[in-house]
Amino acid sequence: MIETVSTDHIEYYKGERNRRTRDLIIEEPLSIRVAGSPYSVVMRTPGDEIAHAAGFCLAEGLVDEPGEISAIGFCKEDEINVVTVTLAEQRRLLVSELLERKGFVGQTSCGICGKEVIADINQILAPVPNNALFDVNRVLACIRTLPWRQPLYKKTRGAHAAAIFNKNMEEMASAEDVGRHNALDKAIGKIFLEGKIKEACFAVMSSRLSYELVQKAGRAGIEMMVGISRPTTLAVDLGYSVNMTLACAKGSRFMVFCGDERILSGQSHG
Repeated sequence: MIETVSTDHIEYYKGERNRRTRDLIIEEPLSIRVAGSPYSVVMRTPGDEIAHAAGFCLAEGLVDEPGEISAIGFCKEDEINVVTVTLAEQRRLLVSELLERKGFVGQTSCGICGKEVIADINQILAPVPNNALFDVNRVLACIRTLPWRQPLYKKTRGAHAAAIFNKNMEEMASAEDVGRHNALDKAIGKIFLEGKIKEACFAVMSSRLSYELVQKAGRAGIEMMVGISRPTTLAVDLGYSVNMTLACAKGSRFMVFCGDERILSGQSHG
């Protein structure tokens, strides 16, 4: 699997002009076919295609359990990348209306638009569990490990990462991709296919938290998301509506925008 390509470029630095070589992250299309028909095309970094498609289908509301996928396969022929997902018959009938829409979240950075699409997404989301309490210092310790999970970023400075932890602050899965949404789909897809999705408790992102990321985490039942940049207003609105904790970590500063009742800081909340 090739994720980067060495590319020549001209660098201007301190008044000098030099030819340099740098690694660039690969971005290429992945077609996701569901129930025999094209559903969506996502721009992503090669790797973890099966997990990516599984996490994508969970986020879309096409499946709720791994057993609802009767078959899933990846094919790369003639420079065409296709993941084919076959749904169990009962599930296919249940989501037939969604299948007819043929995908409403599919870009690398701006996944959704329009009030109709937001309403559709809200219909497939339920409040996440409220079973965990998070110690700020332990969460910050987990966040500080994120660079260890970013070999692609170290090479290219062009990748996002997602890491998922259980309530014991143990890493369950991580992934990198040119798109932050893809990275989260891949990480979620890994534990979804392993049947461990109910153990997932919180996620760390190397990006801001957007509406789409909260949607994907909500479908996975994740109770808290932490980004390295502040969330959007729409993300916070959705976080409130699904009972999720959203926070931003900058150095030793930890900012909670919703769901503060899950946070333990050693001080009383007021």
